[in-house]
Amino acid sequence: MKSILLIGLGRFGKHIAMKLHELNHEVMAIDKQEERVEEVIPFVTNAQIGDSMNEAFLRSLGVGNFDVCIVAIGNDFQSSLETTSLLKVLGAKMVVSWAGRDVQAKFLLRNGADEIVYPEKQLANWTAIRYSSDHIFDYIALDNDYAIFEIEIPNNWIGHTVGEINIRRKYNINIMAVKKNGKLDLTVTPDTRFMEGEALLVLGKNRDIQKCFHI
Repeated sequence: MKSILLIGLGRFGKHIAMKLHELNHEVMAIDKQEERVEEVIPFVTNAQIGDSMNEAFLRSLGVGNFDVCIVAIGNDFQSSLETTSLLKVLGAKMVVSWAGRDVQAKFLLRNGADEIVYPEKQLANWTAIRYSSDHIFDYIALDNDYAIFEIEIPNNWIGHTVGEINIRRKYNINIMAVKKNGKLDLTVTPDTRFMEGEALLVLGKNRDIQKCFHI
């Protein structure tokens, strides 16, 4: 369980609060608008109405005591930037800030953000990759080069084992799990035999995965 300070309770911030609640984390939620604060009260440990650009207000929260501070202010970049900077000045351990554009991400990183969340760009990338092929079921980017794909097993692999296909040596790809009927089997060995209707979770460089599965 982590203690998290969540600043900004628009649609994005509210969804974060709900998911953190589901994951049983302790969340302090902050926003200037009373109605937004009231909406998230069922999902957070504590909530306050306040201006995150007010240094005295932020200081009163003890930002250095939180494991993570998330700045989810999406409609006012100046406020997001100042809040990010203040959090770091006040001793925040980890600051994660929302960015809408590349230039915003650069300014936030220069002014105290440890990590950037770029929802629109990340979702656009996911959508383009996910729906550009009939064989891709899910996609998680790990960085600019590596990713995890959930992908349909090629027809010519069905009935063969991992060892027979020699995927790792041939394509430099790691098979993390086999998925069937919504359930993951993580005990993949060279003797694991691929069956019709299964999917794979594979990890590797984007170019290697694209080459292997003809994406």
